[in-house]
Amino acid sequence: MTGVMGMQSLLALQDIETPTDRRRRSVKRAGRLLDELDEIKIALLGGELGQVQLERLSRTIREQRSATEDPELEGLLDEIETRAAVELAKLERAARAV
Repeated sequence: MTGVMGMQSLLALQDIETPTDRRRRSVKRAGRLLDELDEIKIALLGGELGQVQLERLSRTIREQRSATEDPELEGLLDEIETRAAVELAKLERAARAV
């Protein structure tokens, strides 16, 4: 029985997230969001912004939102999400006009 308890304790310790682990995950998530924004910027400059890119950005933001507790970051995510929704609406409107 001691072996089982020891194994459970070891598994429980592995589940404990350190501040370094949280920071590492946050940096990885932020990098992913910045990559999405860079793709949007390049597409905008090239006149090739598509619905798929904006939807992917919105999905990434929703995923980020669940992992943050920072009010300033939440505000920034709100602004990006709103802008993506506006651009999606523009694309949909342009597609209907054709």
